[in-house]
Amino acid sequence: MTGLTAVLAGTVLVGAAVPAVAAPRNPTDTEIAGAQSEQDAAAAEVGRIAALVAGAEAELERVGVQAEAAGTAYLAAEEALLAAQEAAERTAAELQAAADAVAASLARIATFSRDSYMNGSNLSESAALLDSDGPGELIQRAALLDYVADNQIDVLGQLEVARVHQANADSAARKARDEMAAAEESAREAKAAADAQLAAQQSAYEQVAAQKADLDQQLQAAQIHLLELQGARNAYQQWVAEQEAAAAAARAEAERAAREAAEAAAAAAGRDNAAGGGTSGTPPSNANYVFPTSGYISSCYGWRWGALHGGVDIAAPVGTPIYAVTSGIVARNGFANGFGLALYIRGDDGAVTVYGHVNREFVRAGQRVHAGQLIAEVGNRGNSTGPHLHFEVHPSGALHGGQVNPMPWLRARGVAVGGC
Repeated sequence: MTGLTAVLAGTVLVGAAVPAVAAPRNPTDTEIAGAQSEQDAAAAEVGRIAALVAGAEAELERVGVQAEAAGTAYLAAEEALLAAQEAAERTAAELQAAADAVAASLARIATFSRDSYMNGSNLSESAALLDSDGPGELIQRAALLDYVADNQIDVLGQLEVARVHQANADSAARKARDEMAAAEESAREAKAAADAQLAAQQSAYEQVAAQKADLDQQLQAAQIHLLELQGARNAYQQWVAEQEAAAAAARAEAERAAREAAEAAAAAAGRDNAAGGGTSGTPPSNANYVFPTSGYISSCYGWRWGALHGGVDIAAPVGTPIYAVTSGIVARNGFANGFGLALYIRGDDGAVTVYGHVNREFVRAGQRVHAGQLIAEVGNRGNSTGPHLHFEVHPSGALHGGQVNPMPWLRARGVAVGGC
């Protein structure tokens, strides 16, 4: 039971009762602090892994771009290889055409070459003409010799050019094809490496993303747990507030009833309200003096263990009303060493009455009070072993010292009390 719960449980007034409502669970500060720490730790871990996820995502984007570029380069290399192959095929066709032209040229001089071989290598143009059988053959041989003279050199030059062109074109086509094949292989390897890096980074990203998802769940669970504890604490605090309000209402009602009873008792001065060694119910009083509170005498005035107990202790629950014993001026209120809180009232008769260990004070120094006025409530402050009012009387008017036994002093003034 917390201190506040104990106070609420002890706030029992004569003639009034606080409704008994079961207190909801009140999580301890340690529980709430622990839940807060768990949430903070989970949030920090989520933040850390979120940074890793962001880094992995950025790296995945980078290698993805690289893989895409490698794929594009590979496609370009493939296209270049196809173009080189097409160029080689065109060169081959051109070479074939050149070879056909050379073959045609060679065919044109074949007859002359054969005739020259058959007639001897030293056959001259004049001998060829003179060897003719007649005018017709002479004319034919003259035409053939003119044709050979005009075209032999060109045909042989074309043949040489075609052979050189064939060699150059074949070499260029072979070189281009080899270069493009090497470029395609390099591009294929680069693409494979980029694809492997992309797959590895995708796996790394998925791993940290999975970790973040798990941590997000842990953070959510920690947040829910903290909210549950905070909600329970809020419910408990609401219950405390309701109990305090009910207790305050009960005290107000009890105070009103007590004031009415005190006024009635004062009007019926002289009526004996003594009850053995203490008081209960309405405090005994006469017109000018009243007993300070309701309760029973738990400790009397007198010396003990070498020290003076300079008043009487009236045991009563915390919150029990305390009344001014006589009319006068509040000489002092507030903290008092040993009493916790105390009130000192200088009566119109010059005596000072002291009220110690009070829980709350309702009047202040300099304020005038009258006999039977509510001035405070019983408490358990200062050097106290239980809730009670310590009441003293100083007939000399001194705030400290000169105490007398309050009980005979009250009886001498018409307050019919017994005991001590």
